[in-house]
Amino acid sequence: QVQLVESGGGSMQAGGSLRLSCASTGCTDHCVRVAWFRQVPGNAREGIASFYMVSGRTTYADSVKGRFTISRDNAWKTIYLQMNSLKVEDSGTYYCAAANRGVMNELDPLEYAFWGQGTQVTVSS
Repeated sequence: QVQLVESGGGSMQAGGSLRLSCASTGCTDHCVRVAWFRQVPGNAREGIASFYMVSGRTTYADSVKGRFTISRDNAWKTIYLQMNSLKVEDSGTYYCAAANRGVMNELDPLEYAFWGQGTQVTVSS
């Protein structure tokens, strides 16, 4: 129904920028909300940013407000996460996710049915 593939991860020094991309198939017809999550080994998956596909309304975790921006292209095929002023604690595996219905908690991973395979981001000091 919906397939998501992340790209753009890599290594960066603190203070730098990266842009992650999430190529989607099926989102035009099925996605109501998309989001980016981050996970480090031993920790729960953390909601970073979410985006309502129609209204464009966004939600950000406090840890990334003012530094990260979630957006989509006009064709609804790619979701982006622009990450600026990167910090060491931003390191982790980043996942793109999509929901085919409205959600109560935009940054709760349980609200999302479709997931990509993840892309690794490593920020060094």
